Amino acid sequence: MSNTPARILVVDDEPSITEFVSYNLRKEGYEVQIAEDGATAVDLILSNSFSLVVLDVMLPNMDGYEVVRRIRSSTTVPVLFLSARDTELDKVVGLEIGGDDYLAKPFGVRELLARVKALLRRTAQQENASDKDFNEVIEVSGIHIDEGTHIASHGADVIDLTPREFELLAALMRHAGKVLSRDQLLRDAWGWEYLVETKTVDTHVKRLRDKLEAAHVDPGLIETVRGYGYRFKVL
Repeated sequence: MSNTPARILVVDDEPSITEFVSYNLRKEGYEVQIAEDGATAVDLILSNSFSLVVLDVMLPNMDGYEVVRRIRSSTTVPVLFLSARDTELDKVVGLEIGGDDYLAKPFGVRELLARVKALLRRTAQQENASDKDFNEVIEVSGIHIDEGTHIASHGADVIDLTPREFELLAALMRHAGKVLSRDQLLRDAWGWEYLVETKTVDTHVKRLRDKLEAAHVDPGLIETVRGYGYRFKVL
């Protein structure tokens, strides 16, 4: 494994925040680059290789949500949203469009570093799994998923899924026939080690069912088990 320090892009238009975040990240040994607006962030992300992006939601000329929408077709770099807005809806929106975690302002150094380390650790685990046995092919109830290529299909038809939807489907299919709690799905599909609203799972399950139905697959394959979680049906 490479000993090269992780490269982190910090995107915020408040100098006090960028100074606080970059100073503490550099103290931990990370390489840090700073952007002050959304358009610059998009250009930097698409032309460089970052290990993580720490991204404020409210930015000049392009907000953080739009930044993620523009980069997600090209990169799976983990994104930690920062925001002064701490409502459940704001968090769900951020995670729904492709963010990986959400940290409300004001925040302390310990919480910031814990979130950063968790996201970097999750990425490293996924890369290690990819090098070893993450190229698993699973087929259940007529759906075929290839974890090496991240392609899901039904017969000859490819099911159009976002990376998060694919991970959610893969987690359900790996444990087909068993009930998985929302917390289990957050760990398996998102890799989160910190408490976040489990309702984001419900949002993604709804979207995943819509995608299955659009591909002429019975959305009822993903069963809701009231009071607990979800189960992928084995036909």
